[in-house]
Amino acid sequence: MSAHLFSALLAGGLIGLERSFHGRPAGFRTHALVSIASALLMLVTLYQSEWMTETPLEAIRIDPTRMAQGIMTGIGFLGAGVIYKEGFSVRGLTTAGSIWITAAIGILYGIGFYFPATLATILTLGILSIFRRIEARMTTQLYSHHHIRFDRDNIMPEDQLRSLLTSYGFSIAHVDYRLQDEGRSFEYRMVIRTTDPTSAPRLASYLCTHEQVREFRISPTGD
Repeated sequence: MSAHLFSALLAGGLIGLERSFHGRPAGFRTHALVSIASALLMLVTLYQSEWMTETPLEAIRIDPTRMAQGIMTGIGFLGAGVIYKEGFSVRGLTTAGSIWITAAIGILYGIGFYFPATLATILTLGILSIFRRIEARMTTQLYSHHHIRFDRDNIMPEDQLRSLLTSYGFSIAHVDYRLQDEGRSFEYRMVIRTTDPTSAPRLASYLCTHEQVREFRISPTGD
């Protein structure tokens, strides 16, 4: 039993250290607790003959897979707790996934499947660390919500605005038009995309000096 629990603790702790290092809300202690709790609960079914001493062995009908299903269902609530919306971005999805896989690893250690559990621990650490570097080097489309407001009698034509965004490496995915301040101002609201991470700060610097622009907002989306 000690081997099951300490191996689960080690696996959860290693995964949690990676999360703590990157400043995630669910880190070292959370992952360690999830892993050891999963292993502990599986030990209840694995060693049921040790605690159901007054019941004939042939009468025991506890299904260990039900315990595993219950664990994963409960972990779903914990994972949902670390997912939060920040502006137009959704954060915590990777941490929620790491909590989920940590619970699964804890279950494997709990029933004594040491090889697949160890392999899963190594793969999980690789995904969280090595894959991060691969993802950072990939060319990806970066989406932003862009709001820009003008006085109603001094609106930048849409064609000119499109040309401006194109010159900074953006393409427009969607555009909305709004009158604001009881008709005194006009606002474009759009979703823009680019593959150049420097496009947004360069565009923001230009708009800060543009005399026609009353207000603007560039809000990158993220996961």
